[in-house]
Order: sequence, then structure tokens, then C-alpha cells
Amino acid sequence: MKFNFKAKTEAGDLKEGLVEAISREAAIDILQRNGLIPLQVGTQEKNSLKGYLREFQKLWEGVSPKELMVIFRQLSTLIEARVPVVTSLKTLAEQIDNRYLKLILKEIEDNIEDGMSFSESLEKHPKVFDTMTINIIRAGEISGNLQRSIEFVADSIEKNYHLTSKIKGALFYPVFVIIVAGAIGFLVITFILPKITGMIKEMEAAVPWYTTILIGISDFMNQYWWAALIIIFGAAGGLYYHFSSESGKRERDIIILYLPVFKTLAKNVFITRFSENLSALMAGGIPVVRALVITSDVIGNTVYAQIMLKAAEEVKTGGAMSGVFERYPDEIPPIVSQMVKIGEETGTMAHVLAGIGKFYNQEVDVMTRNLTSLIEPILIVVLGIGVGILTIGILLPIYNIAGQI
Repeated sequence: MKFNFKAKTEAGDLKEGLVEAISREAAIDILQRNGLIPLQVGTQEKNSLKGYLREFQKLWEGVSPKELMVIFRQLSTLIEARVPVVTSLKTLAEQIDNRYLKLILKEIEDNIEDGMSFSESLEKHPKVFDTMTINIIRAGEISGNLQRSIEFVADSIEKNYHLTSKIKGALFYPVFVIIVAGAIGFLVITFILPKITGMIKEMEAAVPWYTTILIGISDFMNQYWWAALIIIFGAAGGLYYHFSSESGKRERDIIILYLPVFKTLAKNVFITRFSENLSALMAGGIPVVRALVITSDVIGNTVYAQIMLKAAEEVKTGGAMSGVFERYPDEIPPIVSQMVKIGEETGTMAHVLAGIGKFYNQEVDVMTRNLTSLIEPILIVVLGIGVGILTIGILLPIYNIAGQI
């Protein structure tokens, strides 16, 4: 049997590939004998009918954070009621409509019945369950408090879900207005403006230089609108591809942190994610160094991820994470660094981080409610400038020509 694996070398390099063995345990043993530290080892399903079916259902349905939140919340309730994990998973799989998630739960159920732990079963599906979820569940298995760990996971997913929903809700209005205004502007310049400028050409009257420029733009768009669309979509695709690369992600994340209006909101969002996730991990029994590394994976910004990793290195060598945070006052407000320092000195880090997360979550809530009123004047000014350009450049010359007749 062939197994997909992800492993690290002793130097810390990541390796991926296939290993052939009679069982998963044998595959792990082979990797360890070859000087590799296994991270994930799973059966090769990509070329099987089951693997193709799962990939197709993933593309068609996927798994939303809301669905994961509901699953873990219900799983926590069932386990608290002394229902075995396998029976709980079977019950949940029967009541959900998402066929992809249903298939994942069935595979996890089969793996547990074959002797695999719950966390190892989740680890086989890294695109559904993130490293934070897997590590909290593993800590719960080790400590013997699985139900509490699952509840931690449900709370964490719920907080992240509500935080993301706030951001999406705040950005929906300005993005919608910009898209609609852009589409209307494209249609006006391409199909309506050429008919109006045609009147000016027929009169053969002298027009200002800015009107000549607008006439040239409208003529070009009327003839080559398809080329303009190709350029627009090509540029959008190129930017998406660039910002999906490693260097592009860092550039994108830096830009987000310095955008006018949005920068304060973005920083508050990332501080909320850092404090809430790190608090949940530490409260779930994860060592602080490992918790910082996991937080760097789920925080969603490479700038803050690098700060978390530097803090992990500092703690590993006997230092304090607050010392690292103090070196980044633009990203980590001094009050956060001071509160973290108090948490380190008093041994109440998880409690302090939960308080920081609650405060900044409220700040995000207030800012998202006020974001529309902050952006509206900017949008009005931008739209007004566009209307003014068309009025001064086209309608005013037509009015002057008509007055001369």
C-alpha cells in the first residue's frame, strides 16, 4: 500500500512524497529510519474512485467555517452526554446535507475504528481542519479532557467566523458601489459617450483640449472595448497571481497594514486573532512555543506571522514574548505588550490574552459599524469627480455650441 507523507528533515526542510508499506505504522517507521520526522502520513487516494469523488465534492461544496463550528459544537454536546466519539460522528454525518463533509466524517469514523486517534484522523484532512484544531484536539486526548478541547475548538472557530463576517459585512457596501460604478462608467464611455461626442464632431466646432481627450477615449473604447476588457481582466488575473505567491503575499499584507481608513481596522483584526487564538491554545494545554507557531499559521498576515515566530524563538531560548512585541510598536500597540508582560509575570497569560481579544473584538465591532459612514464621503467625492469630468468635458461644450447657434 502507498502512503502520502509530509515530513521534516533534521535540518528543518519540508519533504513530501510517497512511501510504500504494509500499514501506516510501518510507513512512519520507514520515514523515521531514513532520518525524517513525519508530520502527516495518509493513504494515497488521489488516483482512486473515492479520492476523485472527494475532490469533486470539495470543489462543488467545500466546508464553511459555520459548518465546522456547528459540527464541533454538536460533537462537544454529544461527548459531554457520554456518547462515544464514533457514534457521535456517525450521528452528525447522518444529519448534515454537505456531502463532502459527510464523506470526511465517514473517513474519520473509519480511521478511529481502525485504531487511529481522533487528532490523527483529522490530520489526514489538512484542507478542512487547520493546525490549531488538530493540536487542541491532540492536547485534549493527552490530558484526558477531549470534550473540553472540542468545546475550545468550537469557540475558536465561532470567534473567527464572527470576526470574518464583520469584515465582509463592512466591505460589502463599498466594494458593491465601486463595482457597479465601474460597470456603469464602462458602459457610458463605450456606448453612450460616442453618440454624444458624435454631435460635437458633426458641428465641427472648436472644443477645449480636455474634451478632445474624452472624444479620443470614447472613440477608442467604442471600437476596441473587447481589448479594454482583456486588459482589465488580464491585469486583475496578474495581480491575483502575484499576490498568491510568497513574495506577493507579503507585499499584499504590508499594503493592507498601511491603507488609509482600513489600516487601523486591519491591525485590530490581526491583534484580535492573535490574542483569541493564542489564548484558546494555551488554555487548551498547548505549550507556549508551539502555540505561537500555530498562531502564526492561522493569523492570516505574514507580517504578524513573522512576529509570532520571532516571539516563539525568543521564548524557546528563555526570553519573553513581550520583549519581541515591544520591538514592533507599529504592529503591536504598547498597551498589548505591557499586558502580555503582566501575563508572563503573573502566570495568567491565557486570561490576559482573552481580555485583550475581547477588547479589540469590541473595537473591531465599533469600527465595522462606522466604516460605511467613513467610506461614504470618499465614494461620493470619487463619483462626483467622475460626473464632473463628463459634465465639464462633454455637456458644457455642447451647451456652449448650442448657445452660439
